[in-house]
Amino acid sequence: MARAIWTGVITFGLASVPVGLFTATQDHTVHFHQLQRGTADRIRNRRVNERTGKEVPSEDIVKGYEVTEGEYVVLEPGELDQIAPGRSQTIDITDFVDLADIEPVYFDRTYYIAPRGKEYAKVYELLRAALAESGKVGIATFVMRGKQYLTALRAEDKVLVLQTLHWADEVRDPGKELPELPSGRAGKGKELDMAIQLVGALGAPWEPARYRDTYEEKVRDLVQAKAEGQEIALAEEPPQATNVVDLMEVLQGSLDQARGAGGQEPAAPQKKSAARKTVRKPSAKAAERKAAVKKAPPKSARASATKRGRGGGKSELRQLSKAELYQRATEQDIAGRSKMSREELVDALTRAGRRRKKSAA
Repeated sequence: MARAIWTGVITFGLASVPVGLFTATQDHTVHFHQLQRGTADRIRNRRVNERTGKEVPSEDIVKGYEVTEGEYVVLEPGELDQIAPGRSQTIDITDFVDLADIEPVYFDRTYYIAPRGKEYAKVYELLRAALAESGKVGIATFVMRGKQYLTALRAEDKVLVLQTLHWADEVRDPGKELPELPSGRAGKGKELDMAIQLVGALGAPWEPARYRDTYEEKVRDLVQAKAEGQEIALAEEPPQATNVVDLMEVLQGSLDQARGAGGQEPAAPQKKSAARKTVRKPSAKAAERKAAVKKAPPKSARASATKRGRGGGKSELRQLSKAELYQRATEQDIAGRSKMSREELVDALTRAGRRRKKSAA
């Protein structure tokens, strides 16, 4: 059984619950030792005085902050401890925010939180259920191993999860840091329509077990092949960049491939019965993403809906995929269609259909 890497108390309002923090992930990377070429001699890292070349014991090493070239402000370990936040034993929730409002770039490491005893399970579950039902996450800070962390406490099925966050000044502005970004909207018209259809054709439910680290598998195969004196298989060359002149042809080929050799849209993979469920109330953005990847209805049903009219009633329009709704919105020149969710496209097309009926009358 795993051991807690930190113990303390979560507080929210006047309520508190003693908890333990546990690592939620494990590393599967293949680790190597450094050797001198042609020998089995290990290479070790040592702390060496760069002027004398002599090794320095750890107790004689202090920290130095360079203020000007070659001049340092020297700090003793004890001086840092005096100004540190201290060995805080509290995760004090100060705010509750929507999970969808936190940009993914802020998330860092993930931990599980468990109550430190059955007698604390009721308060623990009360907090977990409240977060799940409200769709909120608790924002808090705490200190672990001499470092203060900004964290988001959120609810999963039967467990509370703590995710450390980057501080605001640690997140870089892509507009300032990246050398090349699109200056305007590149995709438009048929190109954008086809790209949206491709995204819809490749839609699938999130099942993490479907994905694996193929590079680590190749590393292990390489080690075994060398150990057995076998020939080493070379990796394929990376694909060439898409020529914008051939963009439509590439998109069409990708769409045909996604739909299968027969040109039919593939059925979305069925969710496994053992897939973990969440009781967290989905945000509007999460609901939109879920709607965009739902399996499209059979062609016969879509064709039937199409025959009933270009706009169609709400119930008929809801049988169409988001890509098909977007195609109709394009044909009817509905303003703002590229920013609409699936439900917004349905509403816009319904209104357009009603306007046409009134004009015809």
